[in-house]
Amino acid sequence: MKKLLVVFALLLSLLLLMSACGKDDEAKKDNKENNKTAEKADDNDLLAKVKDEGKLLIGTEGTYAPFTFHDESGNLTGFDVEISREVAKRIGVEPEFKETQWDAIFAGLDAKRFDMIANQVGIRPDRQEKYSFSDPYITSAAVLVTHKDNDKVEAFEDIKGLNAAQSLTSNYGEMAKKYGANLVSVEGFTQSVELLASKRVDVTINDRISFLDYTKQRPDAPIKIAATSEDASVSGLMFRKDSDTLVDEVNKALTEMIEDGTYKKISEKWFGEDVLK
Repeated sequence: MKKLLVVFALLLSLLLLMSACGKDDEAKKDNKENNKTAEKADDNDLLAKVKDEGKLLIGTEGTYAPFTFHDESGNLTGFDVEISREVAKRIGVEPEFKETQWDAIFAGLDAKRFDMIANQVGIRPDRQEKYSFSDPYITSAAVLVTHKDNDKVEAFEDIKGLNAAQSLTSNYGEMAKKYGANLVSVEGFTQSVELLASKRVDVTINDRISFLDYTKQRPDAPIKIAATSEDASVSGLMFRKDSDTLVDEVNKALTEMIEDGTYKKISEKWFGEDVLK
């Protein structure tokens, strides 16, 4: 009888222990779910957080002219910087820029070092899977650039057999190759223009914004756009997923800027024309 009582007591203890473990596991699961819910709530209430703190944390490179760079006095400036400052102003907070290298900028957003990125981030499907974007605030396309005296090249198809100044690893270099051009290696748009000006090459394919920036700084450059690609790329301000309230407020600010002419004024200052069209 004593043995049976001992066995019964052991079984009862085991059942109580298993029950306690089960409750502990349920508690841990509930805590985990609650933490996830809290994190999601924090992101969904990001606008409230930004307004409570009175500042919008903005990730940017600070080394990418004319979009985000330092002027001769060392002040952070550029097209993206001015757009972001105006957005923050309309939200009713101060912009606070956090400069970081491009390779680390997405990780910085993930780690919540800043609330949004303003750095000419292209809106692409692969990025949209992980991040949220504002409405596009700049549009660009590939352009075919020639010497201003060149009247023979009027379309991308006309460059077959011609010499094109291109960065060999760029998408534009691949595009020139696809159309049958002979590639002449360069390090950037400035070097391409130098070769075009001296007529040592016939063409270059590059970004329309780069062309506008260059000709804004050097209006006498002997170059022109001969053709523009139909495929345009757009960039937006980038956010963590579920930052909906902040994204909506930023979009509202962008829309107001476009409607009241502020956007056009900033765009013409940096590029000489409206770069949203």
